[in-house]
Amino acid sequence: MHELSLAGNILRIVESAAQQDAFVRVRTLHLSVPVLAGVEVGALRFALESLAPRTLLDGAHLTIDEPASQAHCLECARDITVEDHGAPCPSCGSECWQLSGDRGVRVVELLVE
Repeated sequence: MHELSLAGNILRIVESAAQQDAFVRVRTLHLSVPVLAGVEVGALRFALESLAPRTLLDGAHLTIDEPASQAHCLECARDITVEDHGAPCPSCGSECWQLSGDRGVRVVELLVE
């Protein structure tokens, strides 16, 4: 389960931000996880909630957006938006496309005390 590793990395990012900006608690953690990032959002949420006690994330409200992923159609050369691996290109109908753009988990916003 790589979601536990991702949760640990997110906690380290938050701790690093706390050292830099001197806050003691996170009220809201807002993440973006593209739909084709290969991350099980429910497992990530569970992992973050499991790591949260006695950390800066203890009691924080967690929001996770799942935007569509960006891809490039190899047939018509257009940049497209896709929501699953079997989706056809909306322009030409081809299923020959390649993911492009940001595919990683991103901390969008931290509301802190």
